[in-house]
Amino acid sequence: MSETRTPAYQRILLKLSGEALMGDDSYGINRETIEQIVTQIQEVLAFGVQIAIVIGGGNIFRGVAPTAAGMDRATADYMGMLATVMNALALKDAMSRRGMSARVQSALTMQQIAEPYIRSKALQYLEDGKVVIFAAGTGNPFFTTDTAAALRGMEMNVDVMLKATKVDGVYTDDPKKNPEATRYQKLTFDEAIIKNLKVMDATALALCRDQKLNIKVFSIFKEGGLRRVVLGDDEGTLVHC
Repeated sequence: MSETRTPAYQRILLKLSGEALMGDDSYGINRETIEQIVTQIQEVLAFGVQIAIVIGGGNIFRGVAPTAAGMDRATADYMGMLATVMNALALKDAMSRRGMSARVQSALTMQQIAEPYIRSKALQYLEDGKVVIFAAGTGNPFFTTDTAAALRGMEMNVDVMLKATKVDGVYTDDPKKNPEATRYQKLTFDEAIIKNLKVMDATALALCRDQKLNIKVFSIFKEGGLRRVVLGDDEGTLVHC
């Protein structure tokens, strides 16, 4: 049985987009979807894998983006960071109701609802088997949550970054538009950059390449997808040095 297998990774950084929490909705957090994601995280936690999460805010901020048109870029980015905090709190709440122990650490100071980001404390939480959810990106405007995920992954000394998407890997073309598109099982960072495959933003991709932090792109919407990735099965696409 899969439960007796040894995980391929002992500590992971899971990058969740805010859009992943929407499910089929056009905005906000879909309760059924967040429960499904938490179920997958709980399955992996049962293997003894240490889990850090960086979450985006597109499901919330996208809804107010038209209002932000023409807004100062830094101000708009701070609004996006606040959206990630909301998502982090929703994710933590869903985990708590499952009896899971999770902590939210924010790169922006808001002590009433989240701890400030402290690297040593986050590492201790991981060692103790707690899920650590990093919110507010890097705490700086002009950087995406992809870059925040790369940065936190390196600071947490994770074995791999798992980028959860709606598509089960990186394809030669858009599989929704081109039925002939095929999934890459593996890619080098240089191939991903040269072919402009948009695995992550360029800054995050360069950071991961330089620090030799491999990325696994997979679908969080395939049942058991996260578990199969952690067990080392042929799931998604591995971007490596």
